[in-house]
Amino acid sequence: MLKQQPFIALIAFILTIGTSFGQTVPAPSKYDYEKAFAPIFYTQNGNEYRSASGKPGVKYWQNRVNYTIKVRLNEERKEIEGVVYLDYTNNSPDRLDFLWLQLDQNLFSKKSRGAQIVPVGKSRYGSHDTPFDGGYTIEAVKGADGKSIAYQVNDTRMQVFLPEALDATGGNTKLAIHYRYTIPDYGADRTGILQTAHGDIFAIAQWYPRMAVYDDVLGWNVQPYTGPGEFYLEYGDFNVEITAPSKHIVVCGGELLNPDEVYTEEQLKRWEKAKKSDKTVMIRSGEEVTNPTSRPQGKKELTWRFRLNRSRDIAWASSSSFIIDAAKINLPNGQTSMAVSAYPMESNGNNAWERSTEYTKSSIEYYSSKWYPYPYPIAVNVASNIGGMEYPGIVFCRSTAKASSLWGVTDHEFGHIWFPMIVGSNERLYAWMDEGFNSFINTLSKEAFNNGEYRTAKYNGHDLARVYFSDDVEPIMSSPQNMKESNIGTLAYRKPQLALTILREHILGEERFDRAFKTYIDYWAYKHPTPFDFFRTIENVAGENLSWFWRSWFQYNWKLDQAVEGVKYVENDPAKGAIITVSNLEEMPMPLIVEIVSANGNKQRIKLPVEIWERNQTFSFKVATNERLKSVVIDPDKVFPDINPANNNWTDVQ
Repeated sequence: MLKQQPFIALIAFILTIGTSFGQTVPAPSKYDYEKAFAPIFYTQNGNEYRSASGKPGVKYWQNRVNYTIKVRLNEERKEIEGVVYLDYTNNSPDRLDFLWLQLDQNLFSKKSRGAQIVPVGKSRYGSHDTPFDGGYTIEAVKGADGKSIAYQVNDTRMQVFLPEALDATGGNTKLAIHYRYTIPDYGADRTGILQTAHGDIFAIAQWYPRMAVYDDVLGWNVQPYTGPGEFYLEYGDFNVEITAPSKHIVVCGGELLNPDEVYTEEQLKRWEKAKKSDKTVMIRSGEEVTNPTSRPQGKKELTWRFRLNRSRDIAWASSSSFIIDAAKINLPNGQTSMAVSAYPMESNGNNAWERSTEYTKSSIEYYSSKWYPYPYPIAVNVASNIGGMEYPGIVFCRSTAKASSLWGVTDHEFGHIWFPMIVGSNERLYAWMDEGFNSFINTLSKEAFNNGEYRTAKYNGHDLARVYFSDDVEPIMSSPQNMKESNIGTLAYRKPQLALTILREHILGEERFDRAFKTYIDYWAYKHPTPFDFFRTIENVAGENLSWFWRSWFQYNWKLDQAVEGVKYVENDPAKGAIITVSNLEEMPMPLIVEIVSANGNKQRIKLPVEIWERNQTFSFKVATNERLKSVVIDPDKVFPDINPANNNWTDVQ
């Protein structure tokens, strides 16, 4: 029961409010504060594997696989042939009767599911008109004893039937898979072959059978690869041998173990100089590309040896056309890495790829200082026919990119080292956990690069709202396979980027957000977080219940429409203050920013927390003033995605 005196006082206050100016009857609202602020957001409690705090639980586990790969590149046949040796450890609490592996390049078989669902017309992931019909040829699967093991290939997956079940919590098995596959000229914008005047550039990825993830969330993750969703992989160590024509230079995301066998004496000197130089050092110039003596003489082929530890994948590139340059990357605690660029003569000059190493170095140094140290001994940027694709320690970018576009794609692809190479989320299901997070950190690095050389104008949330929150856009939490292809750019990249920007700048503040975001990286480095691990970490570290935010931006495609309903003066006297009434007309709640201009031009800003909508569709607040108001504007800087800015303004009609 309400106490009588406060209730009477409330009625008395309402009666003192004088004549209204502007609209006073609230417009119909779709907003349901009980749904937006419902106390139960998480469908499961924390457990021993994943803590309610967002941390990995005390019994968190994940399996591990080490790879030794030995392959040969046949330039004429555009084919890779070799063997991959897998050393797999089952750290799960379950015995495993079989293993699943990913054969992603089977996407390029005309019989694959992905090939059959490519829409008619332009698609990033394939074409009905291509004559290419590729995929893996598995020649044998053998155990450590050399005996054949039964297996079955199903589309982009291979199931291996173990002779004996693999013990839980430490059981180990070893496999050898002999295989071949033909490299597509254009492989879903992730791998391919670029023709240049002085030789093809082979950008090689998803090039060996890779272990599928077995986790505490789904068990075996066996979603087929159809193109839109990327990858989900276990961590381990890689030792790789690549035999290629001797006229080629091979670059890889791992440490080169035998530079003295594959570079000339002069190139070795330049290589060592680059390791200590903050300025770009030319290893092989454009003029030297056409000089046969710029490659070791006397052998038809050379074998390149690489090592990469604590990684989820490895990729490489090979070409006779490569210009190579490099520089030192400075990392926290005095450590260093090496930025390397590989590109053809066609990409050199006019503010193009000759700046690639500068961009790579700057990007990695910024993210290492801001979030988490770069973990690899090398960072290679390769010019290719791929718009932009990331792998541990190496990325492929469009060969025709230059100036701001080259900076942007280089920075974006190397930003992926943090998401998902360090923080190993499931890209097949949650593209926004790598693309969106990465797009967000890109906005900060762009601002920092070279005193803002490529700085862009501040975003306009009102304009973006019409795209990001249109009726035909799926929720961010949809898998990329479950989105229209035309919506992937919005839902995986740009909308989550805007969500994190607003969360940082207007809800938590930079200090609290950055601490929570960095903690998330620290918690889940080299592990497998889910969306709810991220949500829990941010809430626990920042100290904020954000269920309303996760629902609005990620779980649903809720819209925002804040409106000024009217202005009244206390006792009809502007000197006694103004009462401003606002409404939330759509399903998304957000904080309220209001700019108030008085008759003499004085301005004041008021920011009210999102809790004004915790139990209200319409809210009134008092503003101290000694004169009439000239105007009231909601969200004057257009930082929020308001779909109907027309009702954001109130103007005195007198």
